Amino acid sequence: MSRKPIFAPARLFPGVQRRRSLIALYAAAVFLFWAALYLYVPTLPLVARSRTDDLAFVGVILAQYGLWQALVRLPVGIMSDWSGRRKPFIIVGFGLAALGAWLMGSSADAGGLLVGRAITGLAAATWVPLVVVFNRMFPPQDAVRATALLTFVASASRMVATGANGWLNGLGGYSLAFLLAATAACIALLVVLPAHEEALAPRRPAPRGVLAIVARRDVWLPSALAGVSLYAAWATTFGFFPLLARQLGADDVTQSLLTSLNVAAGTIGNLLAATAVLRIGSKRLALLSFVLLAGSTALAVPATSLAPLYMAQALGGLASGVAAPVLMGLSIQKVAEAERATAMGAHQAIYAIGMFGGPWLSGILASAIGLQAMFAVTAAGTLMLGVLGVRLMERRQDG
Repeated sequence: MSRKPIFAPARLFPGVQRRRSLIALYAAAVFLFWAALYLYVPTLPLVARSRTDDLAFVGVILAQYGLWQALVRLPVGIMSDWSGRRKPFIIVGFGLAALGAWLMGSSADAGGLLVGRAITGLAAATWVPLVVVFNRMFPPQDAVRATALLTFVASASRMVATGANGWLNGLGGYSLAFLLAATAACIALLVVLPAHEEALAPRRPAPRGVLAIVARRDVWLPSALAGVSLYAAWATTFGFFPLLARQLGADDVTQSLLTSLNVAAGTIGNLLAATAVLRIGSKRLALLSFVLLAGSTALAVPATSLAPLYMAQALGGLASGVAAPVLMGLSIQKVAEAERATAMGAHQAIYAIGMFGGPWLSGILASAIGLQAMFAVTAAGTLMLGVLGVRLMERRQDG
């Protein structure tokens, strides 16, 4: 006769196995998780700049977040499907978010920032199993609603976290935001622990099948365009806009407001995309997002005051908010249901390359030609690649 375990989450939390309880637990965990990844983001470039005089190395530090996501998101999705479990990967990811934030906050040199930022990049790959496990709590026909709900929770978390950054810096210095980020990740881990997970039947990965999905043009082309969009966002909002803003007189509270404005506008862009896609069409919306994104970046080129940066952040956030759901939807639109998890892992891995390339390449350019000249190159490249990519999607559809 088997004995009952001493620690039984279902006994301590009798409602945890009910659908609503699970949804609430994971929504709370997602909110805390993204707060753990964004509480320090608005002034992270300034922290990096204070520890090295090399703008290129600042870019390398910031690029670690996207680099490690690009490397591990697809493998995490494949391994999760292989094991039939999501929760162990989520728990590890939350632990890595705490470790990375603590390391960045406690380190006194640029090397510690580099390693800590790389660890948080690994942690961000947790978004793949989080999206999958949350969608499982809804019937298949409600998948879009489930994803929209989870995206809204994540966006709200990022908005609150970035908005609090400047106030936290004034209260306890730069280290406080990192400490609270680590604490938020630990609480997220504790929140999700009681959540019951029914294991799925393990699925052995087939390399040829994975490659076939990644090689599909209707998967990789929208994913590559998402990478271009995120390249621009991480070269500007989450990269070098804060350095320009500091040159123009912004304090830490203003830095937080600038980033929060971008995130808030992105949330509005998500809602607009959902309502406008039927009237305007996904391809036209994607094209519009790149025009707006390039325009927002170009506003920083002649800026001699903070006013153009406020406009740039609002416009850029709106553009990114429109681009993200449209391009994500296009990347899985024609993929069979059984293959969509792999396609989503591929989509997230490909667009994460843009999150890596944005701060890395723009850091090299800024070091060579200056900040505002770099923004001019970024705006031109974003517009050209965006228009070209959308035209290629249209030709494919016509053919």
